[in-house]
Amino acid sequence: MSERNEYSAGVPCWVDTLAPDVDAALRFYGGVFGWEFSGPGPVGDGLGYHVAQVRGGDVAGVGAQPDPSIPIGWNTYVAVANVEAASARAAGAGAEILTGPTEAAPAGSFAVVADPTGASLCLWEPGVRQGAQRVNEPSAWAMSALQTPDPERATAFYSELFGWQPEPFDAGSVQVTLMRLPGYVGGEPEQPVPRDVVAVVIPAADNLTPAGWSVDFWIDDADAAAGRAAELGGQVLVAPHDVPGFRRTVLADPAGSAFSVSRLVGH
Repeated sequence: MSERNEYSAGVPCWVDTLAPDVDAALRFYGGVFGWEFSGPGPVGDGLGYHVAQVRGGDVAGVGAQPDPSIPIGWNTYVAVANVEAASARAAGAGAEILTGPTEAAPAGSFAVVADPTGASLCLWEPGVRQGAQRVNEPSAWAMSALQTPDPERATAFYSELFGWQPEPFDAGSVQVTLMRLPGYVGGEPEQPVPRDVVAVVIPAADNLTPAGWSVDFWIDDADAAAGRAAELGGQVLVAPHDVPGFRRTVLADPAGSAFSVSRLVGH
């Protein structure tokens, strides 16, 4: 399922990051992942937006931080059939509407919501951009994970909003929750979790850790990626290490936006 042309409602479909220095971000991510970029193109209020590509397919977005009050960092988008209706359902389930719904023509329309535990997530009604065209391959996005101090409340919210079904999963040092979407087939056959898993919920280390969504990209060499990140002005937040099924490291770009990269063991 490396190539994707469309996404069903309820499936995470896109990721992007906003940076105070777009040129520095483009140099960094181009160096770490080998991404090529198209753009900039107008999004919403004219914000310059660059689309990263791998082998000619869209994989992520990099845009300018429009206002210093807007937090930097990676954002995850979930496909919806109608963003206004989805926003209303989210509010009814306990979410706060942070932005929108907003038209980002011709790509689509979006809204940003904060779930009942405080984590922000984007809802995406596609126009010409369905979402990432390449996933689950080196230098492409693979999965987003929610870290929250209240996993039970979070899973109840996403189950009501998207129909995701929680399932406990022993990840070794921590018990996580897989969020499965019945009928969906994604991922790759060799991955260590079922292919209908669309997200992962991880309990926060303590109640002081704010809730938030993180993004993970597959990589051909996690150790080399950590070295490139440091050379390009980023940081290695968690050194390369082994977890069941993967070799993984957590990095930050020059602005401090964190993300992880993982190499599927044996590939």
